[in-house]
Amino acid sequence: MIRHHPGDDLLLAMAAGSLAAGPALVVATHVEGCAHCQAQLQMLESVGGALLEGLAPEALAPEAMARTLAAIDAVPLQAEATMPRAERPVLPPGMAWPRALETCTATPWRWLGPGMRWSRLRLHADPQAKLFLLRIGAGRSLATHSHSDSELTQILHGAFHDGRDLFGPGDFDAADTAVHHQPVVQGGSECICLASVEGRMRFDSPLARALAAVIGM
Repeated sequence: MIRHHPGDDLLLAMAAGSLAAGPALVVATHVEGCAHCQAQLQMLESVGGALLEGLAPEALAPEAMARTLAAIDAVPLQAEATMPRAERPVLPPGMAWPRALETCTATPWRWLGPGMRWSRLRLHADPQAKLFLLRIGAGRSLATHSHSDSELTQILHGAFHDGRDLFGPGDFDAADTAVHHQPVVQGGSECICLASVEGRMRFDSPLARALAAVIGM
């Protein structure tokens, strides 16, 4: 059962189309598997549409349509590629690949530490977005850290406890500059998470800081 959801501010930004590509992908991955947030997002989109319809019409500049069409023609049309199954990082048996991630490219699993691996995801819409898959073994933990901005995390498999609460499959976590934590994977299963990092993760350990700099976290 999903216990942790994106806040209304994130869902509102998603509905308005104002959320950056990286965070939007993590929210979309959560919404994909959460009936509650699907209903919330649909409601917010409906409200936004109604507000737009209620606005008084505004006259456009005489050449607005021509300029818009010219700008569209100037951009080469490219179909959004779908990541071939063979190029996806291997997931545990029975774990489904989220549909929201199918338009990303991904690296194979890379070593991060004993029992820990990571994969970098890249979006065509924003190649600079800091998107990662983290795969951490049961009983192991990510180094203690805080954040210079925000980190959005969607739990895809397994569970962790970071001192604030327990986060299990389907749960969503938003951490900001006020959060200082150490996610510890619960026993019985490894944990796989999708994370979007804005700014930097500030690890307490000098070694973890050095690894994070190499990875781009």
